[in-house]
Amino acid sequence: MKPIITLRHLSKNYGEKQVLKDINLDIYPGQIIGYIGPNGAGKSTTVKILAGIIQDYSGEVTVGGKDVRQNVMDVKKMIGYIPELAELYDLLTAREYLSFIGKLYHLSDAVIEERSRRMLDSFGLLGNIDQRMDSFSKGMRQKVLLTSGLLHNPSIVILDEPLSGLDANTVIMVKELLQVLKQEGKTIFYSSHMMDVVEKVSDRIVLIDNGIIVANGTIEELRQNSNDSLEQIFSKLTAREGYSHRADDFASALNDTPAS
Repeated sequence: MKPIITLRHLSKNYGEKQVLKDINLDIYPGQIIGYIGPNGAGKSTTVKILAGIIQDYSGEVTVGGKDVRQNVMDVKKMIGYIPELAELYDLLTAREYLSFIGKLYHLSDAVIEERSRRMLDSFGLLGNIDQRMDSFSKGMRQKVLLTSGLLHNPSIVILDEPLSGLDANTVIMVKELLQVLKQEGKTIFYSSHMMDVVEKVSDRIVLIDNGIIVANGTIEELRQNSNDSLEQIFSKLTAREGYSHRADDFASALNDTPAS
């Protein structure tokens, strides 16, 4: 089986700061890839490169056999991109916004209406379909964003902290949805800080630290015959252990009063 996404010697600088350093990665159709790392590790930069948002990088990135820089519009048609922050057109209703998004992908009015109603209904938002989104909560906005990213039925889904602001029941539903999409043969690239979710939904986990891939495998392979959780593995591989001690230091700073 050929990879559906390939990264070859991918590097990216912001000025003098190098945030990605010679990344090489193959992702195969029908996989859920959990992409994790500390803040500033290069996760969101990788996601934006895959989505065609950032194009000034070195190396080669192909999606669906197409070079992202040379075929950015073709690549975007294959991808459903769901970022962390729901930057929506607030003065539109949910129906109007989804209609706008659907037309960008050349969907018919009938398909847009049918999918919008059914998908929003699954999120419990059908009753808000004609409500302006400037009155929506963060969770409601995130549900509209998830709907808009999947409306055109993409073969590749790229998620960057997609569960931000969602209630516990919706998080469970989204986890189930990812499994359904996988069973349909879709490829999912899932970047998140939520270790428990990544551990449960991912076929393969890629850990990036300081712009370098430091681990790549199934959760069983990363454990290496231990019973460690993904959170514990993350701490060991990124050399950020000692959280309990640091938490104690933080709390003691609240209680220690300097001598006058």
